[in-house]
Amino acid sequence: MKKLLLAATMLVAIGTPAFADMTIGWGGPITGGSAAVGEQNLNGVKQAIEDINASGGILGEKLVLQVEDDAGDPKQAVSVANRLAAAGAQFVIGHQNSGASIPASDIYAENGMLQVTPASTNPKFTERGLWNTFRTCGRDDQQGTVAGNYLTQHFAGKNVFLVHDKTPYGQGLVEEVKKTINTGGLTEVGFEGINVGEKDFSALIAKIKETKADVIYFGGVYTEGGLILRQLHDQGIKIAMVGGDAMFSTEFAAITGPAGEGTLITFGPDASKNPAAADVLKKFAEKKINPEGFTLYGYAAMQVIKAGIEAAGKADPQTVADKLHSGMSINTVIGPLAYTQKGDITRLDFVLYELKNGKFEEQATK
Repeated sequence: MKKLLLAATMLVAIGTPAFADMTIGWGGPITGGSAAVGEQNLNGVKQAIEDINASGGILGEKLVLQVEDDAGDPKQAVSVANRLAAAGAQFVIGHQNSGASIPASDIYAENGMLQVTPASTNPKFTERGLWNTFRTCGRDDQQGTVAGNYLTQHFAGKNVFLVHDKTPYGQGLVEEVKKTINTGGLTEVGFEGINVGEKDFSALIAKIKETKADVIYFGGVYTEGGLILRQLHDQGIKIAMVGGDAMFSTEFAAITGPAGEGTLITFGPDASKNPAAADVLKKFAEKKINPEGFTLYGYAAMQVIKAGIEAAGKADPQTVADKLHSGMSINTVIGPLAYTQKGDITRLDFVLYELKNGKFEEQATK
């Protein structure tokens, strides 16, 4: 009986093509304060893999997605990276937060794995000379300049208060904004850090009130940003808020309620207007998935990996990286992308959005 069972097991192993499947890793927040934006990019990746498999896979191999939750935490991101390396994933999409992507990228580089993040905007991610780091989004030195220029032009002579969440993303972004407004002749009346996961912002609000701030620039995610604005509103303080791409979630509006109306953020041009995204958007509509924020950036990350592998003619991460670094143009749902030697996209990827009736809408150039 044991011999028959062993033979049957070997037959399944030999007869099943699973050994030839290509494992794609995904790391990002499924839990924690960034979970809503993590879900956005994961939805995009899942749909991209479904579509690629339906059309025959990549070089004849079907894709298998391994999802790992890092909760937006740097230490958990390192654990995720090690698990994906042990699982044999040579290509990884993620992470969401820069503070997670940066330490994880070292693990991926050591293990010969190529990483494409749909969302990590801190410049350090691609500034360390690693061969394996790419992103489908822009950088904070670009994002901070766009936001800083807006503040300088529209709040000249006003009191600007800068707040960050002490993460590589949040603090790095606010420092870029500070640099831009200072160059433009505007000096902030406050520069404060809060903690991720913090709920009570009474001390911060007291400082904002004391400085008679007219506008807050917040570097962090929708959770804390929403709570700060809501608590200000609850104390009768009406103040404008400008923030970064990690605020792009309907969860922000759910937290703030009416207090959030008029909030401005920077994000990439509305990809839903791109004709190349039309078919994919129909599929999301059929599944009743809102493809907001980073959803199409996640989809595009998988398209980048696919294009790189097909250009290389093999699923070898180093060869694929060389192809991507060559400047080849890749058609994606967020538009054509090409890469620098560092792994950054060559286009400027930030415009302003305003929260109107609970949804962020792209604004005309102001």
